[in-house]
Amino acid sequence: MKRRSILIILDSLGVGSAADCHLYGDQGCNTLQNTANAVKGLKLPHLAQLGLGNILDVNGVPPADAPNGCYGKMSEKSAGKDTTTGHWEMMGIILSRPFPLYPAGFPPQIISAFEEAVGRKTLGNKAASGTVIIEELGREHIKTGYPIVYTSADSVFQIAAHEEIIPLQELYEMCRKARAIMVGEHGVGRIIARPFIGTPGAFTRTPHRHDFSLEPSANLLDYIIQAGQKVIGIGKIKDIFAGRGVSESFTTENNDDGIDKILNALKGDFAGLIFANLIDFDQLYGHRNDAAGYAAALERFDMRLPQITRQLGENDLLIISADHGCDPTTEGTDHTREYVPLLVYGPGFKQGVDLGLRETFADAGATIAEHLNISSYDLTGKSFYTELRQK
Repeated sequence: MKRRSILIILDSLGVGSAADCHLYGDQGCNTLQNTANAVKGLKLPHLAQLGLGNILDVNGVPPADAPNGCYGKMSEKSAGKDTTTGHWEMMGIILSRPFPLYPAGFPPQIISAFEEAVGRKTLGNKAASGTVIIEELGREHIKTGYPIVYTSADSVFQIAAHEEIIPLQELYEMCRKARAIMVGEHGVGRIIARPFIGTPGAFTRTPHRHDFSLEPSANLLDYIIQAGQKVIGIGKIKDIFAGRGVSESFTTENNDDGIDKILNALKGDFAGLIFANLIDFDQLYGHRNDAAGYAAALERFDMRLPQITRQLGENDLLIISADHGCDPTTEGTDHTREYVPLLVYGPGFKQGVDLGLRETFADAGATIAEHLNISSYDLTGKSFYTELRQK
């Protein structure tokens, strides 16, 4: 019988400060718990039934007496707290040193090389919120045609441009040129195209964002392809892995679109992995300190979760997790170093198993490898598959 794994990343849904959070200045962060407290309770009955409330104390989400899923949480072993690091670790890649950061902006030699490559001067060159910097510099950008370059607390080189001033394909080409420059010691995790539209005072970022990541080393996605199975990437998965190890890719406009595409992929007859990232939690709410929006997005996902679980067959294994935290209740707007949830469900698997605290996100990948019978898998991570299997 064909086996399928479905890995859904609720981007930034951390479940408490990690043991080494003090190294990142993230003491007291807890994306899920603090969001629930900020709105005086969440309504997540389906995630609760899987065991979400059994992982930690969440206002409005009581622990289930008899969860129909298995539950736990995972600790990040790699250095860093960004999107690329989290997703790569799940697929078996542990980074011994974090991607470079530029809290004071990029060095002159980088900016000069980029300006020469694209034939334009630049604006910005500082760490900033994406929505704030386009309001600050958008008018000048429209006047001059100069792209806005900025970074954040993550390892990113971001280029913002109005779609009517710098067309999308030209913006993407600028990103490719930046990617060629940002290598070696300056090898940031991602170059990100950040297109927007509108007029001063009413700028809006569009869904045409595109990430240009470093290419990862060999990972679980490669092993799945080599075994003759399929990897379907939904959302920014293909971008995060620089296109490596992805058979089919479907971009998404928002969380609902991502869920629709998960449901459509589940209609297919194939063996392999559906790997989806639902980005709204992080991009629209975590980074904007919008706890109410974050809560509403969680409740919307919970409402649609049964549509996913109803499509699962006896040989399907669903894992719901996150890649880092982004606590919307903190002063800052950056990612937070947190544990991530681990919820596992399949009609043919045990229920109510406490999977405990996993030492690395890579345990999820090792489990998927065992489920998909990838016998050659030799990357890091300890599978918990035997704990799930029926006696």
